[in-house]
Amino acid sequence: MTSSMGLQASLVDSTLDAAASLINLIAVAQALKPPDHEHRFGHGKIESLAALAQSAFIAGSAAWLLVECAERFAHPHPLEHTGVGVVVMLISMVFTLGLVLFQNHVIKKTKSTAIKADATHYRSDFLVNGSVLVSLVLSGFFQIPFLDPLVAGIIGLYILYTAWTISVEAFHILVDRELGDEERAQISEIALKHPDVTGLHDLRTRSAGSQLFIQLHLELDGNMSLSAAHVIADDVAMEIVAAFPEAEVIIHQDPYQLSGRGPYENKALT
Repeated sequence: MTSSMGLQASLVDSTLDAAASLINLIAVAQALKPPDHEHRFGHGKIESLAALAQSAFIAGSAAWLLVECAERFAHPHPLEHTGVGVVVMLISMVFTLGLVLFQNHVIKKTKSTAIKADATHYRSDFLVNGSVLVSLVLSGFFQIPFLDPLVAGIIGLYILYTAWTISVEAFHILVDRELGDEERAQISEIALKHPDVTGLHDLRTRSAGSQLFIQLHLELDGNMSLSAAHVIADDVAMEIVAAFPEAEVIIHQDPYQLSGRGPYENKALT
């Protein structure tokens, strides 16, 4: 009705989000399945595979949108019925804001990669709708022909950028990237806080969807019994899980006397 490229861009973005949400629904349902005989570490990476597929699909659609914007720049077209477009954008923004707030609440609880990717789409939707709203108002009042395709082009570039950020995060999870330095330092601090722990080494971490995997070697007095060492490792593991509830922790106990280092040197995290 309006002949607005901005509205068309919003339609493309919202259609992509709807398709992505459907993919995420399937991906999250599969990722939440418990570990089985063939997938001992669970199915969490399905979320990242879905997010990677989404980013490729979104990037292609954004490229198509940019081509359409270039065509409209070459052949400007006046907008019509801008009042209807303004009402549609206002309604869209209200519903999108409610959805984003709810998704942020879910992300804090689940740490889901797929839902985080979905929320990124809908946050961009809110900005997209707002920019289209401004474009419609200004175009309706001032009859600026290039404003509408300009806004649509900016939306296309933003969609392309969000596709890139989603793909980078999904790729890092798929290749088992380490947790950040802050999380690793926190894990180290928790382990070294135990009075019977002399040191630690070979701390390794990775994530698969909302599931974290943490492995480390605790350095203990080699003269203590195996039972005592086991109890200490269990205590440290429980403390780490208390700080990272979604983590699976595997701890190996090493006698520090065999490491060739003194008890204070062992405090260094490697």
